[in-house]
Amino acid sequence: MFGCFFPQPRLFFLSFVAWTTVVTLLWYGVGTDIGSALGFLNGYDPEAAPVIGLGHFTTPDFIWFYVYVLICAGAFTGFWFWYAPHPWQLWSVLGTILILFSTYYSVQVSVAINNWRRPFFDLVQEALNPDRSADVTPEMYVSQLTELIWIFTQIALMWMVIYVLTRFGVSHYIFRWRTAMNDFYTGHWKRLRGVEGASQRIQEDTMKFASITENLGVAIVDAVMTLIAFLPILFTLSVYITELPIIGQVAAPLFWASLLWSIFGTLLLALAGIRLPGLEFRNQRVEAAFRKELVYGEDDEMRAQPPTLADLFANVRRNYFRLYLNYMYFNVARGLYIQADNIFVYVLLIPTIAAGTITFGILQQILTAFNQVSNSFQFLVNSWSTIIELMSIHKRLRAFEAVLDGEEQSSIEFEVDAAGNPAP
Repeated sequence: MFGCFFPQPRLFFLSFVAWTTVVTLLWYGVGTDIGSALGFLNGYDPEAAPVIGLGHFTTPDFIWFYVYVLICAGAFTGFWFWYAPHPWQLWSVLGTILILFSTYYSVQVSVAINNWRRPFFDLVQEALNPDRSADVTPEMYVSQLTELIWIFTQIALMWMVIYVLTRFGVSHYIFRWRTAMNDFYTGHWKRLRGVEGASQRIQEDTMKFASITENLGVAIVDAVMTLIAFLPILFTLSVYITELPIIGQVAAPLFWASLLWSIFGTLLLALAGIRLPGLEFRNQRVEAAFRKELVYGEDDEMRAQPPTLADLFANVRRNYFRLYLNYMYFNVARGLYIQADNIFVYVLLIPTIAAGTITFGILQQILTAFNQVSNSFQFLVNSWSTIIELMSIHKRLRAFEAVLDGEEQSSIEFEVDAAGNPAP
């Protein structure tokens, strides 16, 4: 699944994580000092108010960031091109880096929108105040609000362009990965054809693996990049929070609240859906057995007889009913958590709102930053159903790996019912 597309997958991913961690720590640790020494940050004031609008992306610190990423990405790519040349290296190595940068850039667009929220909603609050200054006419408010809305439109259009280009690039990236898997498995077809449902696994499971990886992989990268971008913002906004309900005063309250709340939700859904991966895998087996008999029946009138089809479909029916029951438990837990999550941040902010220590614009910034960080921490919560399906597909493709590596296949591959059919 991985070696056909990535050079030395285990070492590649470990080195990728290690290198990303190192360059990130360097950036937040001494990145400003290095940029100043090289002359990229002349005139840059880290304490200055954030730039509102597209100018956010052309500030001196952003220019230095572009150069820094280019240097670090070039070093990593050059090393792997030299150390372990691979037929798919342009897509697997360079493509991965480009997707990461594009995703991070889209997250920075969200940061730019969050910076915009404060002046816009503070102006809305001021305009709605019945005791507002008489020196500011309605026409002046119209002009200022229109200008801010135009700024938002520019940022939103930029986000749309980046999103469309990223998804287009990721789609091609994933299809190349599927192509690499297809070429590899079909090249070993003589050894793999004996695996139950081998044709389906090559045609359908590689397709699903590619499409799910596309959605899930981008979501993972987006969650990590969002944390990197919004955690500092959340820490900064925490100075406006006077206390938390029940707990009282605590350092960085919004960060700790979002972290603990997300861990609770992840553990809750992991427990509620613990049986689903195995059931999804068995579902693929019984569906494959039913479809295979029907295909044989197209060419052989002695196959696909009604009693046989009835037995095979009974397996399909039993497995689906088990899935429905287990998904019911899972959806109850997930639904309760999601509904509670909708109001969780407001519960945290009750003392602060009651004390009147923040403006409407700051409130909007806090809500956005908290939800961004919380949703990133809740990646497993939001993606659990998709992860379950991916785990099932991985189990099926892992059978190919076992055959090619001369290993024993998982015991779940050999489960049968009393009639010798795949067990539901």
